[in-house]
Amino acid sequence: MGLFFCKSYMKKNPTVILMGLESSGKSTLLYRLHTGMVMETSPTVGFNVVTLNLENNIALTVWDVGGQSKMRANWKYYLEGCKALVFVVDSSDLTRIREAQKALKMVLSDENMKGVPLTVLANKQDLPNSMNIRELSNQLDLPSYKHQAWEIQACSGLKGLGLHQAFLSVAKQIKS
Repeated sequence: MGLFFCKSYMKKNPTVILMGLESSGKSTLLYRLHTGMVMETSPTVGFNVVTLNLENNIALTVWDVGGQSKMRANWKYYLEGCKALVFVVDSSDLTRIREAQKALKMVLSDENMKGVPLTVLANKQDLPNSMNIRELSNQLDLPSYKHQAWEIQACSGLKGLGLHQAFLSVAKQIKS
């Protein structure tokens, strides 16, 4: 019953999977974009699903998947039927960038990710000592993904900066 519900729900709007390490700000930025407000969040256990109505009848179903290390083995189960991947990185957390790189590489190696566009959100740009998008792109080894359409966008989930534009770009990538 649950699988039937998920598959029928996902067919209504293009499905976007939101992934990243825990505490990267996935839920914060998603709810900021969805409600326009900063909401207090707690670590996501499992997933959250939100339908974003962007503009001009553009709607995306976004699955915000928990990023704790014990959850990452289950990420593969969310990838079937996904039309775009949004990978969120805490650009101020230099100590975990290698872990983020490995997690992203694991996801992109999944068979379901062939031909699926990737958007990396360099979150927490409002914090001091955040990596800029060029530094983050290199740290994540994005240029090596020659057969994967990808882009990177600076943003701040708390301030709401860059979020609307990023998801409009995701919708545009899905259409292409």
